[in-house]
Amino acid sequence: MAQFNYMKDLNNFVTLDGEITRGPAPRWQKKLDLSSASTSFNSSALANTSTRQKLTISFTGNGNNNPNTTQPSSSGLSLKTPRKQPISSASSVKKSDKTPGGTGKSVPQPGGDRFIPNRATTDFDLGHYMVTQSVAAAGNGKEDAENVDEFGEAGPSSGSTNSPKHEERVKHLSEALKGCDITKQRLLSYQTKAPAPPEGYENQLKVVYSIKTPMSTKSGSRYIPNAPERILDAPEILNDYYLNLMDWSNDNVVAIALGASVYLWNAATGTIEMLLENEGNDHTCSLSWIHEGHILAVGTNCGTVELWDCENAKRLRVMNGHSARVGVLAWNSYVLCSGSRDGTIVNHDVRTRQHNIGVLQGHTQEVCGLKWSPDGKYLASGGNDNLVHVWGTANGAPNALSEPVQVFNQHQAAIRALAWCPWQPNVLASGGGTADRCIKFWNVASGQLLNSVDTKSQVCGLMFSKTYKEIISAHGYVNNQLTIWKYPSMTKQLDLLGHTGRVLQLAMSPDGSKVMSAGADETLRLWSCFIPDPLLAKKEKQGAREKPSLLKQSIR
Repeated sequence: MAQFNYMKDLNNFVTLDGEITRGPAPRWQKKLDLSSASTSFNSSALANTSTRQKLTISFTGNGNNNPNTTQPSSSGLSLKTPRKQPISSASSVKKSDKTPGGTGKSVPQPGGDRFIPNRATTDFDLGHYMVTQSVAAAGNGKEDAENVDEFGEAGPSSGSTNSPKHEERVKHLSEALKGCDITKQRLLSYQTKAPAPPEGYENQLKVVYSIKTPMSTKSGSRYIPNAPERILDAPEILNDYYLNLMDWSNDNVVAIALGASVYLWNAATGTIEMLLENEGNDHTCSLSWIHEGHILAVGTNCGTVELWDCENAKRLRVMNGHSARVGVLAWNSYVLCSGSRDGTIVNHDVRTRQHNIGVLQGHTQEVCGLKWSPDGKYLASGGNDNLVHVWGTANGAPNALSEPVQVFNQHQAAIRALAWCPWQPNVLASGGGTADRCIKFWNVASGQLLNSVDTKSQVCGLMFSKTYKEIISAHGYVNNQLTIWKYPSMTKQLDLLGHTGRVLQLAMSPDGSKVMSAGADETLRLWSCFIPDPLLAKKEKQGAREKPSLLKQSIR
């Protein structure tokens, strides 16, 4: 009923072709007083208007840009085509109108879309003039060659844009528009920038970019997990840069010294056993597994070296030879080398009663790094005196000679991190402490420094991969990270983050696929960073299968 009354009142005020007889003059009629230069904006919408006066469409008022909503407004037109029935109403200029249904409810006015032209703020008279002048310049040749388009560029015809006729037109039109410079006006007007987000709003998509995804190390063929596979508690681990408190055996058992005790963690079964517990203030300073078997060498703060049978949890013997703590151990067949704070290295032949078969004296301070080369020809030692010594052997004997064959003094801090390249037996990598922070590569045969890389942080451990031509380094201050480098280019592949304290020790699994890191944050983290790529393994198998067939074909 309300809708019927509305339409009845509407017919009283509006006729199809006649004029409004009462009420204020409609806005479309007021537009008739404008300059004759103003014409229709949409010629198709105002076709067949010979029986009526021409309209000039002007969109002002509520600024409703919603194409799905048609409301009675001051213009009386929808977004697509003009209505033939202009509506005049006192309430039509308000920001909220009543619905045609007559329910009396106000319709909220949307803010518009910044990608759609805003009709409420667009001057269609000016736009029409600019368009028609541009078209006229394109069609009248030399006569209108001086006209320019809306962008201020010359039209298709050649001519000067600064001609008197053009400047005069622009001047008169600018005066009519109250000093507005039409050369800087646009045909269409858009909304302002997108509204600012509410206070306290956070874009959740930032999480996508802050999370580090696994990085490819070889053209997308291999991916390195950047999170540890497993994290183990390591309470009371000593935060001492010079000690070596963890080692991984060929039987897949990890030995770790925590406080006064030594524990064994079976990586295959996950079982944990306590091997020994020191009495009083004694504690373990170094651990090292024999290459073949279940014998574990234990260096103590008393200067002794103990041999333990881990299958039977039984101590086999105690070997003396140092006057201070034994911070590092290294096996070469049946010879065990021990480095001490007294600056000496002792060769122990564990088969004989008189185990001390040689003392190496070259360092002036504590020996904190010891590594035998893969071929057993060289022993590298690093000390707190910032020196790297390389000791040779004679006649294939597993014990080192008393005089070093090389001495490297380019480091500026203690050298604890040492690693031999598996595929280049003469290449040695060494890492310096906080004052040095460099990884250096040496050719021990010639004594040449091959490369030096500044890691920007303390180097605590180094290990070459057995699967890839890469090297992993453990660091302290500032990021306490593990870094994988491509060798020999030393291009950084990935940083493995997670430790909140410096990484004290590195140990590699027997197959070379995993690395265990011990941190000062009292955690052990297992990283699957060198797992062989199954795609590469498959390609290698296919290549191996194809080679015999090719050989047979060549023989035939």
